[in-house]
Amino acid sequence: MFSVIFAIFLRIFSNSALNTLQKELSKTFSPLNTNFKTYFILSLFCIPLFFIYYPQISSEAIILAFAGGFFGALGNAFLISALKYGELSVLGPINSYKAIAGLIFGIILIGEIPDITAVIGIVLIISGSYFIFDAANEGFSLSLFKRKDIIYRFLALIFTAIEAVFIKKVIILTNITCSFLLWVIFGFIFSFIILKINRKKAFYTLNFKKELEPFILLAFFVFIMQFSTNFVFEKIPVAAALSVFQLSNILNVFIGWKLFNEKHLLKKLIGSIIMVTGAVIILLN
Repeated sequence: MFSVIFAIFLRIFSNSALNTLQKELSKTFSPLNTNFKTYFILSLFCIPLFFIYYPQISSEAIILAFAGGFFGALGNAFLISALKYGELSVLGPINSYKAIAGLIFGIILIGEIPDITAVIGIVLIISGSYFIFDAANEGFSLSLFKRKDIIYRFLALIFTAIEAVFIKKVIILTNITCSFLLWVIFGFIFSFIILKINRKKAFYTLNFKKELEPFILLAFFVFIMQFSTNFVFEKIPVAAALSVFQLSNILNVFIGWKLFNEKHLLKKLIGSIIMVTGAVIILLN
């Protein structure tokens, strides 16, 4: 149990650090370019390891990882796009809806049925997000969901929730290391395809002196975040894991207030505390 709790907190802190750096880099680089460069750097380390672990990987796992890589690359591209245009302290809590998406896709694809306690936790998480949405300029209204950043964030959570289910299936068939290697490789392939379809300049435009260090740091945070995510997925159901991960929302609220001068700290904190309560209920279930 201790290892699971440690992995959860590792995932929470690395995810907030990752989102912060992605938002900072979005001021200079296009979201699709940032998405591709992250996968590219990770693939430099993972592709050689893939040939070592290849005998342990079945064709079924590769097919599932292929599908997961597509949804993951797409979801991450939309996430970075959302961070480019919106507030971290508002966009972070939207991720709480991933618990519902993960629950639905978990039931459909894996057959994971949550009990009533998990459902109560998820309801609390969603309820808490009301306070954070209400802190936006438009308040909690339908016009809020017409904003580009909000639309991108919801698309990101849907695609990454689907991705999470495929990751869990690959972990069941292999292990967390093989799952991570496949996630990186197919994420690299699809992020490049998405980049070229949109006719964006790719990695060969990299200014090594100015860009290499921040992108290596970004890749490091992604590694910590995804590997700890895979470990948690191996131990507990997807819907429960996605719900507990919402603890990072409280960090995002503070980071958005401190680093990006985002407003309405108190209201956002109240919403985050309600969401954390829901996450704790799920964690103790």
